[in-house]
Amino acid sequence: MGRTSTAKEKLISSAIELIGTRSYNAVGVQELCDHSGVKKGSFYHFFPSKRDLTLEALDAMWNMFKNETLDPVFNSDISPVDKFNAIAVKSYEHQSSTKDCIGCVTGCGIGNLALELSTQDEIIRQKIEQIFEQWAQYFEDVIVDAINDGDLSVDTDPRSTSQAILAYVEGVSLMGKTFNDPNMISRLSEGMAQICISKKKTAAGERM
Repeated sequence: MGRTSTAKEKLISSAIELIGTRSYNAVGVQELCDHSGVKKGSFYHFFPSKRDLTLEALDAMWNMFKNETLDPVFNSDISPVDKFNAIAVKSYEHQSSTKDCIGCVTGCGIGNLALELSTQDEIIRQKIEQIFEQWAQYFEDVIVDAINDGDLSVDTDPRSTSQAILAYVEGVSLMGKTFNDPNMISRLSEGMAQICISKKKTAAGERM
């Protein structure tokens, strides 16, 4: 039973690593098996297709990101702006470490799959949509708290603002990957908190 569990976990880890650093269409089942040290017959015992493995890999990536990054930051008592800044720092550290290890900035693995497959595979697109909705909810909860505390205008739309911040986060990851420069992530991430701050300033200006 232990070996069975380990084989499945190895396949998921290989999918995260290979598909995450390259692309879904560039990685085949045989390569995933070779990389994980799992026989092809065992692959199909666990996963009917590469798509099914990818869906579980997406869940694994999301749960890891939540447990290691989002939950520690967003469950803390620091201010909303500091939470956004903390996420930016963690993103920079991760991409910088990745470049040191493999020589390139890989960007957001979930976002990469969204760019590649959203028009090709509806099931994977729906999975990524669900993940992005959950991710945006973290931002939305912070924005609601900031409104209640008077740090943001009551006219702020929490949902659209949270989606704007997520779009900015994904865009920053894409820029870092395109330029192969983790420092770009560090520089551009400063704009995340500014989205909220500008909302407050805009609302204040309108009242004047």
